[in-house]
Amino acid sequence: MAEVRKQEHENIADLPKGFKMTELGPLPEEWEVVQLGDIFEEIDRRVKDENEPDIPLLSITRYNGLVLQSQKFEKRVAGKDIRNYKVVRRGEMVYGFPMDEGVIHFLWNFDKGAVSPVYFTWRKKKDDADSHFLDYALRTPQMIEIYQLYTSRTVHRRRIVHPRDFKRINVPLPPLPEQRAIAYVLRTVQRAKEATERDIQATRELKKSLMRHLFTYGPVPIDEAERVPLKETEIGLVPEHWGVVRVGEVGEVITGRTPSTERQEYWNNGSIPFITPPDLDGRAIRYAKRTITKDGLKEARPLPRGTVLVSCIGYIGKVGVTDTDLSVTNQQINAIIPNNMENWFLAYALIHEAALLENRARMTTVPILNKTNFEKIPIPLPPLPEQQEISRILRVVDKKIEAEEARKQALEALFKTLLHNLMTGKIRVKDPTILNTWEVK
Repeated sequence: MAEVRKQEHENIADLPKGFKMTELGPLPEEWEVVQLGDIFEEIDRRVKDENEPDIPLLSITRYNGLVLQSQKFEKRVAGKDIRNYKVVRRGEMVYGFPMDEGVIHFLWNFDKGAVSPVYFTWRKKKDDADSHFLDYALRTPQMIEIYQLYTSRTVHRRRIVHPRDFKRINVPLPPLPEQRAIAYVLRTVQRAKEATERDIQATRELKKSLMRHLFTYGPVPIDEAERVPLKETEIGLVPEHWGVVRVGEVGEVITGRTPSTERQEYWNNGSIPFITPPDLDGRAIRYAKRTITKDGLKEARPLPRGTVLVSCIGYIGKVGVTDTDLSVTNQQINAIIPNNMENWFLAYALIHEAALLENRARMTTVPILNKTNFEKIPIPLPPLPEQQEISRILRVVDKKIEAEEARKQALEALFKTLLHNLMTGKIRVKDPTILNTWEVK
C-alpha cells in the first residue's frame, strides 16, 4: 500500500503546471468531471402522443449521425404502425447499437424525427454543458472504451449500454466558453472534410460521364460529339474509324502465382510488391499489402512497370497498373503486358467493360474468369494518338481524385489528433476571436 501511495505522489508531482489528477487522468485545473446522469435526462416521447402523421423516420449511423431510414437502408423498414416510435427533437441525443462503436449522436439535421423504440433518447438538463461539445466528447476513443466495458458485461445480442450505466459514466467538462471553442474547432475541420468528400464524389461522377463520352465518341469536345460517325459493335457504339480487338491480341497475358508460404525466405523482409485483388483500385500500384523477397521470385512471375492487372477470381474486374520496376501477383489476377496498345488506355477500357467481365465469368461458389475467356474479352482499338489523349484526360481526373483523397486523409488525421488533445486539455482554445465567430447551426 505504501508503494502505491508513493507512485500516486510521483504521478501527481509529474503533472504539467495547471493540471490536476482526476478519475479520467490529468485534466486542466478549471475543468470538472461530471457524470452523464448530471447532464442528461432520459426522455420517452412517443409518436402516438405527438399527433405528427408526417414525422420523418430516422435511423442512427456510426459516422453520419441520424439520417432518414430510407437513406440508410434504401427503403422503409418500419411497419405501417409507428405510433410506438420515440420522438426526438433538434439538439437532443440518441444512442443505439453497436454502442461500443460510437453509435451515439445528437439530432441536428431535422427539427424532429421518429426513431425506433429500441433506441434510447436523452435531452440535456445542464445549462453549462454545450450540446455540440458533448456530441464530440461522447464519441472519443476513450469514451468508446468505456462503452465497450459496459457492453461486454451484457448477454444481450445488441451491444448497448443500459441507461443506469450510462448515467454513471464520467465525462470531462471544461468551462462553457472553452466547450464552445473546442466544438467550433472540431466542426471547422469536420466541415472541411465533408466538403472534400463532396468534391471527391463529384469528381468521380465526372469521371463516369467522361468515360461514357470518351469510349463512345472519342476525345472530342462534347459539343462536337454529334458530328462523330458511329458504328454498332459487340461492345456498343464506337467511332466509325475505331477497331475492336481481343485482350489476347494487345499483349502477353500472364496469370499470377503465389510462392510457397511455407518458405519463410520467400516472404520475410521482402521488398517486391506481391499484389492481390484488394490492392487494385483502378490506379497506379506502387505498394502492396504483402511483399516477397528475391528468392520468392523463383516461384512467381515477375512483371515490369506499366503492366495492366485485372482480378479474375472472386473480385471480378478490379484493375490497376504497376508503377514499380518489378512486381508479382497472385493467381487471382491476370496481367497484360501490352505490345500494341497504350497501357493506361487498356486499363480504362477494361474498367469501362467491367460489366462484360462479370458476365463472362463462370458463376461457381467463387466467380472465375479463366485466362482463355479473359483473352477473348473485346475492347475498342482507337488510333494510338487517341488512346494517349483519352488516357491523358482520365489520368488528370484520377490525379484530382487522389489529391482530394490525400487531403481527406490529412483532415481525418488532424481531426483525430485535435479530438484527443482538445478533450484532454493538451491543447487549449480560449481565443476570444474563436468564441466571437461561434454560431449554433
